[in-house]
Amino acid sequence: MKCPITTYNRRRWLAILLAGLSAIALTSCNPNQFKSQAAQLPQLVASILTSPKTFNYALNQTAPSVFSFIYEGLISENGVTGKIEPALAESWQISADKLRIVFTLRQGLKWSDGEPLTVDDVVFTYNDIYLNEKISTDIRDTLKIGEKGALPKVKKLDDRRVEFSIPEPFAPFLRSTGLAILPAHSLRESVKSLDSQGKPKFISMWGIDTDPKKIIVNGPYRMSIYQAGERVIFERNPYYWRKDAEGNRLPYIDRFIWQIVENVDTQLIQFRSGGLDMLGVSPLNFSLLKREEKRGNFTIYNGGQSSGTSFICFNLNKGKRNGKPLIDPMKSRWFNTVGFRQAVAYGIDRQTMINNLFRGLAETQNSPISVQSPYYLSPQEGLKVYDYNPEKAKKLLLGAGFKYNNKGQLIDADGNRVRFTLLTNTGSRTAEAIVSQTKQDLSKIGIQVDVSLIEFNALVDKFHNTFDWEAYFGGITGGIEPNDGANIWLPSGGLHRFNQAPAPDEIPIVGREIADWEAEIGRLYIQGAKELDEAKRKVIYAETQRISQEYLPFIYLVNPLSLAAVRNEIEGVNFSGLGGLLWNIAELKINKNSPRDSQKYPE
Repeated sequence: MKCPITTYNRRRWLAILLAGLSAIALTSCNPNQFKSQAAQLPQLVASILTSPKTFNYALNQTAPSVFSFIYEGLISENGVTGKIEPALAESWQISADKLRIVFTLRQGLKWSDGEPLTVDDVVFTYNDIYLNEKISTDIRDTLKIGEKGALPKVKKLDDRRVEFSIPEPFAPFLRSTGLAILPAHSLRESVKSLDSQGKPKFISMWGIDTDPKKIIVNGPYRMSIYQAGERVIFERNPYYWRKDAEGNRLPYIDRFIWQIVENVDTQLIQFRSGGLDMLGVSPLNFSLLKREEKRGNFTIYNGGQSSGTSFICFNLNKGKRNGKPLIDPMKSRWFNTVGFRQAVAYGIDRQTMINNLFRGLAETQNSPISVQSPYYLSPQEGLKVYDYNPEKAKKLLLGAGFKYNNKGQLIDADGNRVRFTLLTNTGSRTAEAIVSQTKQDLSKIGIQVDVSLIEFNALVDKFHNTFDWEAYFGGITGGIEPNDGANIWLPSGGLHRFNQAPAPDEIPIVGREIADWEAEIGRLYIQGAKELDEAKRKVIYAETQRISQEYLPFIYLVNPLSLAAVRNEIEGVNFSGLGGLLWNIAELKINKNSPRDSQKYPE
């Protein structure tokens, strides 16, 4: 399953989700560990499968991340409906030609250190960071407008009003302003100052080695402690702007703890021991937990289908680095053969995967666009599907020039055994089960799959630095707006994993080729962002889904239900497959009459 607690509002687009397919990573450690420090404070303890990779919002590419709890933008999205709601901006006005938005900030906004949060911070965040070509950030991909990739202009009008303007229509214009606002007084000098290589020092700011107390934020929580490989502790931001209907300042819960537990079985044991707050329920443990629901004093919430995707992806990059091909040319020819990828898609038994691995709590997946999005194209509307059909897979392979030897093994035209390595990260039983079944399924059409389970950081290094991988199983989070995935589908995008271009400051790749279908998807994403007519936008994004399913840069697998078990003393839960479990963390409460937590509330 995906890991929805780290996918909030506008930020879902930049999280590549590799560790989250085992369960919603929202369990907890034993709160008794922290009672001596927080005996009188209501606290929520949750867990994640792997450590955060950075505390620098602009540079983040992975989930889990801390940013959903510590930052907000001018607007936000409702985690259930997907509707745009005011955040740091109390209101906005859109010009009649749709080329200008004027935001009015709330009065009295402050940063977590008590300094005023002003229009100057908004202008700095966009102009000096997100739109700064010297800073390599995926965020810029979602702000690019039209074929020329023009960027919005941001200027201060007065102390409370800021204007965003664009040169041509851009349908996601308003949603694109939900990016986190960052503190100018803390970061401006790092943007202006250059390191020995001539790069802004901002690029090395706020890594995970930074004292979390020094990271200035504007969200409901601020970080107080980070212990690598163990936990992240958040404390209530006393300057957070939101209040409830009675005028009480949010969030209600004073302390939030992310315990880093890299094994889902350990998470399950901790939850069942009785002192834990939340657990992402995987299909593997659903029946067990359902039987214990009443006795354990918790409720299993069903948030509907996940908004993310799970897939197998081949490395289609034909380029060379330092004179050496990124991928063995022999295997690159296989991977870049459409018939080969289609055969692999037909050779994977998704329904057995759903029945056995997901206990029926999933649906087959065919589209890169979330089922919650109004732009989603269903199979009933004509989207191509790849129902399990090993005989059709074999015919496709034979038609693509492959052959079978007398042992039933698939060989290419030169007699080479067809064999590749499939990567996924350690720590996820579901991920391990999926790649294991994939190996077994593909062996039936003569393909040998060598499964390699590697640590998450090593996997990320292959994607970001070495580009040394053949195939991987993973996932990407989703959302309402297709353009949030522009950094995946534009050939220049920072998450264009199947044919990745290096960042400007990385060793160049020579000979990288862009396929016609690949370029066409990128063109359609640009066109879709420009189109303001909703009916026409749907037609454009429907075509991107058709092309994706025809050429299969991602071979989509299954879409599990989003399930989570939450102790009954936690109130205000509004769980959904779109927003996850903690999208409204500021509104969660712990019942003061709860037997487990009564000692935290002095009379």
